[in-house]
Amino acid sequence: MSGRGTRNGGIALALQGGGAHGAFAWGVLDRLLEEGLPVGRVCGVSSGAILGAMLVQGMVRGGRDGARDAMRRFWRRVGEAHALNPLANNPVERWLWGRDRSNNLAWQGLETALRLFGPAQLNPFGHNPLRAVIADLLDRDALAHPSALPLTVAATDVQSGSAALFSNAAITVDVLLASACLPFVFPAVEIGGRAYWDGGYSGNPPLRPLLAPPPPREIVLVRAQPLHRPGVPTTQSEILNRLNEIACNSVLEAELAALPASVRVTCYDADATLGSLPISSKLSAETDFLLELFAAGRAVAANGGLAATAD
Repeated sequence: MSGRGTRNGGIALALQGGGAHGAFAWGVLDRLLEEGLPVGRVCGVSSGAILGAMLVQGMVRGGRDGARDAMRRFWRRVGEAHALNPLANNPVERWLWGRDRSNNLAWQGLETALRLFGPAQLNPFGHNPLRAVIADLLDRDALAHPSALPLTVAATDVQSGSAALFSNAAITVDVLLASACLPFVFPAVEIGGRAYWDGGYSGNPPLRPLLAPPPPREIVLVRAQPLHRPGVPTTQSEILNRLNEIACNSVLEAELAALPASVRVTCYDADATLGSLPISSKLSAETDFLLELFAAGRAVAANGGLAATAD
């Protein structure tokens, strides 16, 4: 990492969201921080926003090692919370289909219900299992500390369709839940009289907050969604999933194309790891699966990522 980020306050991190697939991004960041990545500012959506919050508050408490520990604690808690998930494959189903839940009766029932009912009927009280985990781990004092790295969390304003940006002191449990709010599963999160959905719909993640003057020398983009996916989807859920991936990535690709020529972009790609995984795996937060994605992310980071543009 020698020589990287020595100008303009360090490297800017752009962190995509992708549900449980965010554990891949965790692995990438863990390896980069271990190697001494000089982070200057962070922007994220959905699971990337939560990772960013853990990273920033961990840096305040204990530097890079503190950031790695904070991210590890979050994903460990996610795995523990998932242990009682009724959608998880039982041992026989795991033997037959591995991570794919397409044949799981509980998953099939959920897919049917999602086609027939909205979140107001399926989840009228807005229950989100992440709320308790985030509420227990989020350290707002650390995020607002003068030494904290600039952090931006993005959510999508339902009425305007534009990205709503929240910075350090404004980041709450509700802001992080809004940034990760899947509109087919959870009611929109209301903050200050406005309703918000997943930030990926308006930028996954938006790059504009990372360009505040002076612009960084380098943006490190950590993907948690595949840009390319082999084959053509045929089922309704697979088609919807691919449409979401295309929509979320297209906004980002447009922003990447419009970056100043002086800004280098290094991308840590998720295609090889995530491109063949079914949509159901985004909700598969089993500890061993998360650790597999974590290891894959570390391996990709060890290989140096992909330099998209250069000075």
